[in-house]
Amino acid sequence: MFTGGSQFAFVGVLAGGGTPVSGAATALLLGTRNTLYGLRLAPLLAWTGVRRLGAAQLLIDESSAMSVTRDTTARARTGFLVTGWSVFVLWNLFTLVGALAGQALGDPRTYGLDAAVGGAFLALLWPRLAEPRNRVIAVLAAAVALGVAPSVAVGVPVLAAGGVALLAGVLSRSPR
Repeated sequence: MFTGGSQFAFVGVLAGGGTPVSGAATALLLGTRNTLYGLRLAPLLAWTGVRRLGAAQLLIDESSAMSVTRDTTARARTGFLVTGWSVFVLWNLFTLVGALAGQALGDPRTYGLDAAVGGAFLALLWPRLAEPRNRVIAVLAAAVALGVAPSVAVGVPVLAAGGVALLAGVLSRSPR
């Protein structure tokens, strides 16, 4: 599955003593958030057929973020494709480098790389926080994730935070 969060969750479950089946289930559940991205991006990118199937392979946090902020379909497609392909190529290239030379590089925590994922996600989220409503949702989602983290399996806090955002979206569109 080409989604960093799912891959990290899988490895985290295995490192924590979980089985490969539970790791794969956690990764799959975490990857389902991309379905929500697809619902938002399908009308924006307006691809059909084989192109739509191909685009689904690049549907990740980064490519979604770089397309929803564009003002035309052409720019949304460009942002989506450039970001999706760049992340795909670089992610897989450096995964290979890590697999081959990981021991020589040492512990990534000594370089502060363990904070890179959180920093990258915040950079993607930042432009969306211009609206006060989105800031409130982000704070509530973070609070829920932090609140459940000590008592649930790896990956569930992210799903819980996503549930907060989904609920906020549903509630804000319901008739009053």
